[in-house]
Amino acid sequence: MADGAKTKGKRAAASSGRIRRPLGQLLKENGLVDEAQIQKALKIQREKGGVLGDILVEQGFVTEGDMLFVLGAQAGMENVDLDDLEIPKEVIDLVPHYVAESNGIIPVRVDHGTVVVALSDPLNVTALDDLRFILGCEVKGVVARKESIKKAIEKYYAEQRKESEESTRVLMESEDGVTILDDSEQKVDLNDLMRQAELPAVVKLLNLILLQAVKDRGSDIHLEPFENEYKVRYRIDGVLYEMKPPPRNLATAMASRVKVMAKLDIAETRLPQDGRIELVVEGRSIDLRVSTLPTMFGESIVLRVLDRANVALDLEKVGLRPADLEMTRKLIHQPHGVILVTGPTGSGKTTTLYAALNEMNTSNVKIITTEDPVEYDLPGVVQVHINEEIGVTYAKCLRSILRQDPDVILVGEVRDLETGQIAVEASLTGHLVLSTLHTNDAPSAITRLVDLGLEPFLISATLESVIAQRLVRKICPECRTEYRPGDEEIYELDLAPADVEDKIFYFGKGCEACNRVGYRGRTALFEIMLMTEKLRQLVMQDISVQELRKAAKESGMYTLRDAGLLLISDGVTTIEEVVRETILVA
Repeated sequence: MADGAKTKGKRAAASSGRIRRPLGQLLKENGLVDEAQIQKALKIQREKGGVLGDILVEQGFVTEGDMLFVLGAQAGMENVDLDDLEIPKEVIDLVPHYVAESNGIIPVRVDHGTVVVALSDPLNVTALDDLRFILGCEVKGVVARKESIKKAIEKYYAEQRKESEESTRVLMESEDGVTILDDSEQKVDLNDLMRQAELPAVVKLLNLILLQAVKDRGSDIHLEPFENEYKVRYRIDGVLYEMKPPPRNLATAMASRVKVMAKLDIAETRLPQDGRIELVVEGRSIDLRVSTLPTMFGESIVLRVLDRANVALDLEKVGLRPADLEMTRKLIHQPHGVILVTGPTGSGKTTTLYAALNEMNTSNVKIITTEDPVEYDLPGVVQVHINEEIGVTYAKCLRSILRQDPDVILVGEVRDLETGQIAVEASLTGHLVLSTLHTNDAPSAITRLVDLGLEPFLISATLESVIAQRLVRKICPECRTEYRPGDEEIYELDLAPADVEDKIFYFGKGCEACNRVGYRGRTALFEIMLMTEKLRQLVMQDISVQELRKAAKESGMYTLRDAGLLLISDGVTTIEEVVRETILVA
């Protein structure tokens, strides 16, 4: 049998079955590889990661063409040769060039309202799901060679790229766009801004950005205009990642689109604005908190992604060790007192407080919160949004709240003396008060309260506990690997090599599950300072933070660094993360 006929026969056999079976099994059944080649490829995959099909092609065990036919058969997809196709312009225009390039796909035809797109990896169903969301219609995949898709994108999207670049000049020079009157005034045409905000390319791009952020568990989306580029960055597990930048000329249109969705004033570009967008993405309810900020080159926009599916409002899931969990439960079920959670912005303070409220939220407990802004809606909890512009401040709200007969009060943040005094008074009159403070560790909270003007005897009488926390990234469980740290890493933890001889350390080498970064998800480090009788007396004596910290440690307090060492020993996080988020204190 000729080679061509042999290959054709193998492909026909591969295409005959529609039951999804392992790739290696399909390849062996069609005589394309043997068991030894499969095992060698699997060994390489275990050691270096990667896709099995790509490894088999790289090793020369199978051709890319044969691999595509088998993968297509496995996924029940048709195979197409893009080199023999002429794709109509109206089909190409359905998918913006930046969507095609970022997903490695190209539309080839429309079948009865379904957009058919070619992709090189039939197993990449995520790309098809993304396109369904972006295009708002049904999408079907077919298989084509990776190189053919790249060539087709270069060929068919050259004009669209040119138009995108040209539109920068058009928008900037347009008479019905923005006309500079002088250095301080601008005349804005609302109709033009609305037109830009409704452009299909702008709507699809923003949908893509939002979808990607939700899928990657991003906490923030940054849209940042600069002189010669327009940056889009995501914060995932506390670290910023930059995506492929959209065309610079879309900055104004993107800002207008976000402001329309958030019901903000699109004509006002000189003042910061705040708003909210409610979305449903892949069946999940998502809240976006929008913040705009005027800059030299346009409006910088940050969208805080509040996805309840990614936030566990459960004390058992925030990262508390068993002993700390038991201690925290005792604290939050006290009848009165003040409990403070401290840490920098983004350290998970609000999530910890919400988890505590969630546990206390029963029919016989009245809970009222004052927040700026309200992060999540908690059924059964009365939540008040602070708006200082119209005089709705923490202090004013707290006075009114005390007349509402609450059992538990959450104060979003103790910012000034007046708020602190009312919180203390609420505690003295039989209420449990939870709040946050910005300090580096638990003992520093005492100094901060004194600096605000609170009397040490009031702090001593009402404060029950201070909980400091930080967030560290967790090692990806899919690619967690043992390793022996170098002496430098060990010294950074203030340990000697002899101290860790019998310990096992881990790191994430990177895989598909964690987008090659080695980390997936975050957990909290906690430093809980219980106000013992000895500590209360020391607060009355107005001693230094160092002395207070020493006394707290003698009373059994674990520092943030101690908590980090325990997580390293448990194989949850890495030395690098703990060193980055904590400092060594005497």
